[in-house]
Amino acid sequence: MSASPLDPLTKRQDYGSLALEEGSLLPNPLEQLKVWITEAEEAGVYEPNAMVLSTIDPDGNPSSRTVLLRGVDETGLYFYTDYGSRKGLALLAHSAVSLVFPWYLQHRQVKVFGHAMPTETEVSDAYFTSRPRDSQIGAWASDQSQPIDSRESLEAKVRQMEAKFENSDTVPRPEKWGGFLVEPERIEFWAGRTSRLHDRITFTKASDGWDVQRLQP
Repeated sequence: MSASPLDPLTKRQDYGSLALEEGSLLPNPLEQLKVWITEAEEAGVYEPNAMVLSTIDPDGNPSSRTVLLRGVDETGLYFYTDYGSRKGLALLAHSAVSLVFPWYLQHRQVKVFGHAMPTETEVSDAYFTSRPRDSQIGAWASDQSQPIDSRESLEAKVRQMEAKFENSDTVPRPEKWGGFLVEPERIEFWAGRTSRLHDRITFTKASDGWDVQRLQP
């Protein structure tokens, strides 16, 4: 099969990121991740906190989708979802996950490997309270990942929830909805370099902090 000179599958792009040296990274990879997210935002990356979440469902099948990172602390990374969704059920069955932050514009990527656990109730409540009211209503209206016959049916469910809470100043968090905390065991920072000799620095969780190792590209 011949390929067009403009075929994106055959086009080769040379990368030219700044050198990534072990000593240039913060000793805590979670703090370094926050630095790179900020730099991605400053570079004009749309949704720099978007990450690809990969899970294993109860039947052992892998699945990936994009979610938004909503918090980082010394424990790990936080995101929120419907616990009855496909990803929610997958995580409740198999806690092992991977995350990828793909910042193509900067020729950078971060991969996170670890386990995801439901957050404490007060953590989920606090984040749900911070959401716009329309998003809160949507969490009640949508049975995420379940079939529905039309967009009109979904919008009708939204109207029902709007009516349910129309006399309430606040919308409570539904029990089916909440957060997950990904506790990382390994975090890899990648920077594209010329001649495909990319930089890869990995942090592996240890009893006294993090072990740092360079990997071949």
